[in-house]
Parts: sequence; C-alpha cells; structure tokens
Amino acid sequence: MMKKVLVLGGSGFIGAHVCEKLVRAGYRVSVATRKAEHAKPVMHLPGLTVLVCNVHDEAALTHAAAGMDAVVNLVAILHGSVAAFSFVHQELPAKIARACRAQAVRHLVHISALGVNTDNPQALPSHYLRSKALGELALMDGLGLRGPGATADATSLTVLRPSVVFGVNDKFLNVFAALQAHFPVMPLACADALFQPVWVEDVAQAVVQCVGQGLDGVAPSRIFELAGPQVLSLRDLVQFAARCAGIRQGRGRPVVGLPLWMGRVQAALLGLLPGAPLMSADNLASMQLPNVLDGRLPGLGAMGITPTPLETIGPQYLVADPANAGFDGLRQRHR
Repeated sequence: MMKKVLVLGGSGFIGAHVCEKLVRAGYRVSVATRKAEHAKPVMHLPGLTVLVCNVHDEAALTHAAAGMDAVVNLVAILHGSVAAFSFVHQELPAKIARACRAQAVRHLVHISALGVNTDNPQALPSHYLRSKALGELALMDGLGLRGPGATADATSLTVLRPSVVFGVNDKFLNVFAALQAHFPVMPLACADALFQPVWVEDVAQAVVQCVGQGLDGVAPSRIFELAGPQVLSLRDLVQFAARCAGIRQGRGRPVVGLPLWMGRVQAALLGLLPGAPLMSADNLASMQLPNVLDGRLPGLGAMGITPTPLETIGPQYLVADPANAGFDGLRQRHR
C-alpha cells in the first residue's frame, strides 16, 4: 500500500521540489493550503491531492493529518514582527505536534534553519533564529520526545537545518541579479557575512530520504545540518549572481560594503516600501552569525548525498534571458 505524506508549505519554493520527489518516490502526497490556487506549482503532479484548509486552525490541521503516515513542515517566514515569527515558527509546530500525536502519524520532518541552537535560544541574534529554535523545542515537547515524560511510542522527528537555499526561482540570488540590472552600484550591508548555500534539489532529496527512513524506523529522531561544499561571503554571492546574469559583461556592479549602522538605516527605508522587504533589521541580525556548518551534527554526506556546488547550478538559471533559464528554458529550447 502506498504510504501517505501530508506536506505543509508544499506550494512554496522548496515545497514544490519536495512534492515532486515524493511523488516520484511512490508516495501519495497531499498538500494543505489556504487557497487551492496557491497549489498551482504542484497540482499537476500525478496522484497529488490539494487539501484546502487553514493549517493554523488546529482542528482543520488535525483533520488533514488523519490517515497520514508522515508529515513534512516547510512553513516559514523571513520577515515579520516578533508576534508573526512566534505564530509561524513556534505556535504552528506545537499544533503540528499535537495533530501528529492525535492521529498517530508515524514520522514528522521539520525544516528549521542553519545557525539554530536549542541549548540557549535567547542567545541567538535575531527573532527569526530564536523563533526557529523555540519551534524545535515546541515540537520535541509536543511529541513527547524530551524530558521525564518522553515516550518510546511517540511520533518520531527529523529536523533539517539548511543554509540559504539556491535554485531556479529562488528569492536570493535571483534578487541580487535583478537589482544589479537596474542599479549602478550595490550598497551592501554585512558584505562579509558567511553562507554555505545548498541546492534546493539536495534539500528536497534529504527530505524524501528522511521520510523513508523515519517510516522504516531507522534512527527515529535526529537533526541534520544541510549545506553545500563552499563557504562564500555575501559579497561573493552578489558578484557570482552578476557574473552568471551577464551584468556588465559579467563584471557586475561595484559592491559598496556598508557599516552595520548604515545597513540598519537602509533596512528601515526598505521596510517602508510596499510588499515584503528585500532586507530587514532582523535579517541583518541573523547575518551576525556565520551561516555555515560547525561539524557537530551530521549533514548531507551522512545521507549519502553529495552536496552540489553553486557553480554547477547557478549558471543554468541566473541568465540574462529568464525565458532560457532552468528546466523551463530547457524544454523551450528543445521544442
């Protein structure tokens, strides 16, 4: 019998890749979303079911988890108030844990963030990282996986902590490429902040493997840190995006590093613009902590996944003509 997986956040950037790989691996996938049209990126996948529900409504979430063998949580935000971060990153995981236990879901895979430390969440530099750490603790508490009340028959948990994720349609390198197409210079706060970017397909493959191993009872509760093979500064990443996009014949724009105080002013001004800000003060706070592996936890290699270098993938989608980018461009060129 095909095993059933409920994906929360399945219509997003990472979620679309996760859903495709789960379907290919033979799972029956359901995606919970507030509006059916939000699931357009994945509703074409064979056998995938779109469940229209508000995942923040615990009763609706519990109903959606009925009959599921595993749940994958990809719901997250990068910008917002303290209350918003708490609502999405702490309160929702607690609801998910209770729903999984109520419906006897066997395994839960939760996407967190590299840099999270549950030993002392309040010491983390940003609301984003603190809320992610508290969310992990809420999951472990809700599933009964820590403390004197820990139970052997609880839903098992895998936490994945990725660095910044790149790939077709990402909102990281694509944004830097687009900005350099319109501005003569790139004023950049935290230009020396370090990242270890990981390919979205590697993250999706890790999710699928963790679902399978969790359902098979292999090392039931654990944490992995996911990162690529290279450590790069934010300045390096901006310049790489420009080279691939052909900005100024690949030379890109001059990058002007800003002191932190000026970066905060820039973030405050960007926050006044409509839509999600390109950079927030909380993002700057997160970047005070290197977003790189420290070697204390297993990573992609422990799953048998060889991390893909940015140089292999970036030039395929960070191109001057977006119509020729990635898989869509490949299909277009071979018609």
